[in-house]
Amino acid sequence: MTMMRVALLAAECEPWAKTGGLADVVDALARALGRLPEAGSALQAPVDVFLPRYRSVPVPATAVREPALDIADPLTGEPLAVGILGVAGDGYRLRLVDVPAAFDRDAFYDHPDDAWRFAVFCRAALAALERDGTPLDVLHIHDWHTGPAVLERARGETAGNPFFANMAVMLTLHNLAYHGWTDLGSIDQLGLVAGEPLAGSNPAGVDLLLTAIELADLANTVSPGFATEALTPDFGMGLDGTLRTLGDRFFGILNGIDPDVWDPATDGALAAPFARGDLAGKSACRADLLARNGMDPGDAGAVVGMIGRMDPQKGFDLLADAMPSLLADGTRVIVQGSGHASLADPFRALAAANPGRVALIERFDRDMARRIYAGADLFLMPSRFEPCGQGQMIALRYGTPPVVRRTGGLADSVVDASASPRTGTGFVFDDATPDALVRAIRRAVRLRTNAAAWAALQARGMAVDFNWVTGSAPRYLDAYRRAIALRRGPRG
Repeated sequence: MTMMRVALLAAECEPWAKTGGLADVVDALARALGRLPEAGSALQAPVDVFLPRYRSVPVPATAVREPALDIADPLTGEPLAVGILGVAGDGYRLRLVDVPAAFDRDAFYDHPDDAWRFAVFCRAALAALERDGTPLDVLHIHDWHTGPAVLERARGETAGNPFFANMAVMLTLHNLAYHGWTDLGSIDQLGLVAGEPLAGSNPAGVDLLLTAIELADLANTVSPGFATEALTPDFGMGLDGTLRTLGDRFFGILNGIDPDVWDPATDGALAAPFARGDLAGKSACRADLLARNGMDPGDAGAVVGMIGRMDPQKGFDLLADAMPSLLADGTRVIVQGSGHASLADPFRALAAANPGRVALIERFDRDMARRIYAGADLFLMPSRFEPCGQGQMIALRYGTPPVVRRTGGLADSVVDASASPRTGTGFVFDDATPDALVRAIRRAVRLRTNAAAWAALQARGMAVDFNWVTGSAPRYLDAYRRAIALRRGPRG
């Protein structure tokens, strides 16, 4: 096979635009693809990543504005001027779709015309790729925001446009909870009219994520464990039946982390560097974290940390309900997150009532997050469901054993140390209850009293290789090859 040309479409990409893990994955995967040993003979470089130019996106002075581009407005059919700004990324080319009417707004999402906004984004990205004059082999789309891209491919095929003839589409599902539902009264924002085949069979409207699943050549999610869970009604969010029809065209690829970005030996946010085999600096990181949060660095009692979006999915309520037992045990807790007020309120009250024992950092603070990963004794992820998660991987890299619920990517990436003393890397529990969480933390605290066993646990965790280049990116490259074969050969 000749070298592939690949482009990624996503609503977020770190460090330009981020609300969650989607941004981290898009950036890390794009960088890793360019670093693969076989990249020089397999991929046309650099990989393109298309991102909306939201109001908050920082545009460097070195950005290059491409020639003006007009597309047909999905809603009106009239010409719509589009700007494309090219930015040299770290191993890939970022291309910002600049349409102020769509993206010059305070927030990324939750606008009444989101269907139109992301239809414009997808149509503009594909028009820019077509104008480049080089066939596109794989269009890698992410979540519902890029669902309009498969509608554009279907339209292009119907019109006989050769640009779309051999273009394979791979869809990565990061979060099944958000579908991009567009009701019947709004489908004209997608350039659709009721009754046409592309509008689907639901008379109430169009589910963009469902449509993308149905029309893509391959679909994956971000861990093998969650791929299995997504086929069930409990986790499939109404998509499980459609996913089951894909058979082996739906699968999981475990996310990774960039070991250069997450490295306690070089992390400038930390009070002291440390590494596997030399954890001396970790004690300084612990003392620094405690002092910054009004806690006694001389207290040897366990310190647990939790970072995340305050959403029912993440299990913050389980930790809140577990707090009386943990505080009675002498455990201290540091929580960083923002989101649902009902989930933050208990921690705010606990921090006020227990100064020096409980700290709530109600914002996203990159440096403090790194200090928690490095300085806490345990890292908590009691998620009700978790497609992959990266917090547990980062915690392992920073020598902080994670306590996780056995679900999705958490189950795929953490080995329970109680069940597997020689190979364990953390602590895993099953039931989504406060009692189960407390029992898992107590298991960890007991093991921590055995200094040799604890050091061995930390060393095993720090040795786990979650590097995108050696793990996940080669699997995506293989998936691209398979998507091309499916697109150009007999369907099956």
